[in-house]
Amino acid sequence: MSTMNKLNEIFCEVFDQDDLQIAPEMTANDVDGWDSLSHINLIVAVESAFKIRFNQKELLTFKNVGDLLSSIESKLG
Repeated sequence: MSTMNKLNEIFCEVFDQDDLQIAPEMTANDVDGWDSLSHINLIVAVESAFKIRFNQKELLTFKNVGDLLSSIESKLG
């Protein structure tokens, strides 16, 4: 399974939307229910699923789904 597909599954689970399809340019404004609390839940779910950790500085650089995806892929090597 590709990193993007796995990330999409995490988004579907966190936001409880089975038909959600993420795209690199998507932001919190594009997803119903993406607020500060769900953002924390999303990051925790991503870290758990991919067995990675983000530091505070990294989290502040994410502007869209593509930034998150790039960071995940760089950590996975």
